[in-house]
Order: sequence, then C-alpha cells, then structure tokens
Amino acid sequence: MSTVNRYCFCMVAPVIETPRLRLRPHLPTDLDVCAAMWADPAVTRFISGRAFSREEVWARLLRYAGHWLWLEYGFWAIEEKSTSLFVGELGFAEFEREIQPRLAAPEAGWVLSPRFHGQGYGGEALAAALAWADVRFPATACLIHPENLASLRLAEKQGFGESVGIVYKGQPTVLLHRR
Repeated sequence: MSTVNRYCFCMVAPVIETPRLRLRPHLPTDLDVCAAMWADPAVTRFISGRAFSREEVWARLLRYAGHWLWLEYGFWAIEEKSTSLFVGELGFAEFEREIQPRLAAPEAGWVLSPRFHGQGYGGEALAAALAWADVRFPATACLIHPENLASLRLAEKQGFGESVGIVYKGQPTVLLHRR
C-alpha cells in the first residue's frame, strides 16, 4: 500500500431523509448560511452567549468534516426538502470537553435557525439522527444550558434522561444521557 493510500480517510457523512428534511454533509458553500445562523443572538444565547465570527464558523465546518474523516460520525447540515433552505445542523461529536464526569459516549448536539423554530423540525431531525446512531453507539449524551427549556424538552422527548448538573466553562450545564 502506498503511503498516500495508507493515510487516506474517506468517510463522508451519509444522507438521511425524513418526510420534510434532508440531513446531508456540510459543504464549503454552506459558510454564508452557517455564519448567519451562528451570528444570531437567538441561536447563541445558550451556547456561547455571543455571536461567532465568520472565521470561527469556518473552523466549525472544518471540525465537522474532520469528525467524519477520523471518527466516522459527525454533524449534518439540515435542509428543508421542499425548498432546499438551510434549517440548521445536528449530529454527534467528540469535543474532548474538560468536564467531570467525562463523556463516555458521543455527544449529540443540535441548533436550528430561528425562522424554523416551533415547526417540529428539531424533533424530526433529531429522531432520524438518533435512529442512525442507535445502530452504531451503545449510548449518547448531550450538554444543555439549564435555561434552554426548548432543547431540554426536545432531549427528553427523544429519550435523554439521567440529568446531572455540571459546570462547563464557568456556566451551569445539564448533562443528559440516552440509553
């Protein structure tokens, strides 16, 4: 085997379809819509408390691609099938967070552009992603800000439980597990 082939990782995110949504790999052309979403205070309120710069969003997109290459799981872009509009993103990651207790399972995460809130897209996309994950992982976990009631309700509806209060980057956080 040549040196080039020996180090070639080729995992690409699979496409998952639901009745209304398509979960697909992120593309470089998603930068503008992702940057707009991550600059919205309604999106970042419970995540970082501040807007992300275009540079930070680009690094996020590269991190998503790296997850698929190295770990064979990662985040998908969510698009509305009928319009091809960018809805948000969700998936699974290993961020090596400096928390106690350490995460022993892939971390699920999701975020939707505010214009798509309240339409059931989060539940539809997360259910599809978890169905994909259930045949690959014995368990998943997620971190949610304790005031993010919409995400806490969504996590509970999708089977996340066993919540533990922790502190992450100086902020109170809820750690939940599934299965």
